[in-house]
Amino acid sequence: MKRSACLIFNPVAGKGDPEQDLATIKALLEPEIDLDIQLTTEEVGADALAIAAVKRGVDAIIASGGDGTLSAAAAALVGTTIPFGIISRGTANAFANALDIPDTIEAACQTILGGATKTVDAAYCNGHPMVLLAGIGFEAEAVELAGREAKNRFGIFAYVLAGFQALRQMKTFEAEIETEDKVIKLTAAAITVANTAPATSVLAQGPSGVVVDDGLLDVTLVSPANKAGAIAATYHLLQTALSGDAVDRDDIGYLRAKRVKITTDPEQKVVLDGELIGNTPIDVECVPHGLTLFYPLVEETLPTEKLEGLPNLVIEMKQTPDGEGSFGEHE
Repeated sequence: MKRSACLIFNPVAGKGDPEQDLATIKALLEPEIDLDIQLTTEEVGADALAIAAVKRGVDAIIASGGDGTLSAAAAALVGTTIPFGIISRGTANAFANALDIPDTIEAACQTILGGATKTVDAAYCNGHPMVLLAGIGFEAEAVELAGREAKNRFGIFAYVLAGFQALRQMKTFEAEIETEDKVIKLTAAAITVANTAPATSVLAQGPSGVVVDDGLLDVTLVSPANKAGAIAATYHLLQTALSGDAVDRDDIGYLRAKRVKITTDPEQKVVLDGELIGNTPIDVECVPHGLTLFYPLVEETLPTEKLEGLPNLVIEMKQTPDGEGSFGEHE
């Protein structure tokens, strides 16, 4: 008996041919999965379609689109055991990259067909389900500046261009951060609360190596003295993301907590999983193992030798009378 799944498909995501993309997905999945295909529209988003699918009692939900589509669909599954399949077709594909899910249609479909699942943490921010991160200040400004037209024209570089534009307008604010065991007050230009984040979300990389299933939120605090310091801090965060080392600058701090409340003066814009949701204050709480994902099957492979390319290399295979290589005698 074939598995069944609701496929939520955003026909305006990415720069490819949506009809061809949908045809490819159907060709790969339908031989093994009965698909109930639901298309997002301007009136009906992925969140509403996913909520309706959960109420129908579907076996699985698969979402295909950009980060906004994927996050909106995933939000409906937080706290359930319904497995979620990710087929990225967006500009940045931060959702897939953060969760180590393949970001090509073919590989993503093979992951879903494999049927293996993994539970990861999720969170709630001001009552809204959160899978990736909430950004305050600089990151929220950059997301607002990277509009749909810019993303369609420049792709992922729209975020880079918006980042530089936001940097020119950078303003600091007073912040109070309350965790289970402490209250922190500081002047900041950006605060990021991450459940998980790809390396490209540099403002979330204070601890480096944001862990997706540790039951904790990763908070990064960026407090540069001026615009030059902001550029240096951002570059340092990028280096830590690539190297896997934690930050080591006086104007960047980080902490981990199960729950964090943040207030600012003045109020700051808040971006949640790539979408603006309003202004501070925010209250973010981790939901340990709150989301079940279709996850790639990982085969453990032992290291093999590597000899090719060595200078003056000569390899002679030893043979025994029975045709097998050996250091000693066979019994």
